[in-house]
Amino acid sequence: MTDTKGDLRMGVACSAFGVIGAVEAALGVLVPSLLDTFSLSTGSVTLLLASQIGGYLLAALLNGMVNSRLGLDRLLLVAFTLLASALLLYALTPRWDLMVATGVAVGLGIGLIDAGLNTAVAQHEAGARLIGPLHGFYGVGAVTGPAIATTVLALGGGWRQVYLVLAGLGGLVLLVIWQQRRAGPGPRAAGAAGGEWRVLGQALRRPAVGLSGLVLLAAVGLEASIGTWAFSVQHLGRSQSAVAAGIGVSLYWLGLTVGRFGFGGLVGRLGVIRWISGSLALLLTALIGWSGGAAPWLALPLAGFGLAGIFPATILLIPRRLPVALVPAAVGLATSAASAGAVAVPTSLGWIAAEMGLAAVPALLIPVGLGLAGLHVLLLPRHG
Repeated sequence: MTDTKGDLRMGVACSAFGVIGAVEAALGVLVPSLLDTFSLSTGSVTLLLASQIGGYLLAALLNGMVNSRLGLDRLLLVAFTLLASALLLYALTPRWDLMVATGVAVGLGIGLIDAGLNTAVAQHEAGARLIGPLHGFYGVGAVTGPAIATTVLALGGGWRQVYLVLAGLGGLVLLVIWQQRRAGPGPRAAGAAGGEWRVLGQALRRPAVGLSGLVLLAAVGLEASIGTWAFSVQHLGRSQSAVAAGIGVSLYWLGLTVGRFGFGGLVGRLGVIRWISGSLALLLTALIGWSGGAAPWLALPLAGFGLAGIFPATILLIPRRLPVALVPAAVGLATSAASAGAVAVPTSLGWIAAEMGLAAVPALLIPVGLGLAGLHVLLLPRHG
């Protein structure tokens, strides 16, 4: 990742994370347009999310094999070609069932990019310094994607035009990777050169792999749930003005993004384990405060900051807990679990909130946070 062309490679990696953040976050703005175009029920949209999860899971199975056979640069070429092509098909498809089928390709492309870059950074000697900005740029993309979608719609365009723009962004990153590869191949991920399915099986049998996946499922599930439901909780559930509720959500994402960009410096001083422990304490305090009616402009950014380092820290610890040959497969499984959590947890909360009311959502997040803390205890070094 950081050879003589290290700045360029890191720039490409951050741009890649920005693009996948934009693609994933833009969907929320486009749901009403999709419902109207294809005459769907609200529940039908979950089919698109489910197909993307299928792609994420397929990426988990393939990451170790693709990493060892192609190396990082060619993996990114394949993944961005797949992602940009699938987004173009999104924009052009005349039928909902074809769009749902294409969602598998979108999920596979995103999953390979996510797992491939996380694997490379986790195995790099400067991983602690690099992984925070990498995930910080996902947050930048998560803010930019909805802004792009909102702007296109406000200018009279439709959801198809939004996906054309996103496909174009993916194509630009693809061109940069192509030019970078022509200038000199990037590093290959350390791992087994053959027997990838055997390696995957070995990774699945390691308790640290399953526990790491559950940590990321819970952490990213919490992250997505707060981002998805905070506005509705404050505006509809607690009768706060739309402007104030929107500011609270923006402060949440700001806290998360600041925490990720500051991760490298802070984790170098505290150590990864103490960083996670402190982050969990802050997160639980913020969730309890938000549930109890504390000011959202304080509780939400603190929750974001508490969540910020859990994903990169967990990825960073995987090479310390496993033999090097198992790392690509383990990272692929863990990041796919995270992607599943980003859909499953907020969706489950939505079903529960439909029965109990939106005001119950903050309290429902507390058990998830406690479960996350329990998983962290199980993953302490003596259990790795």
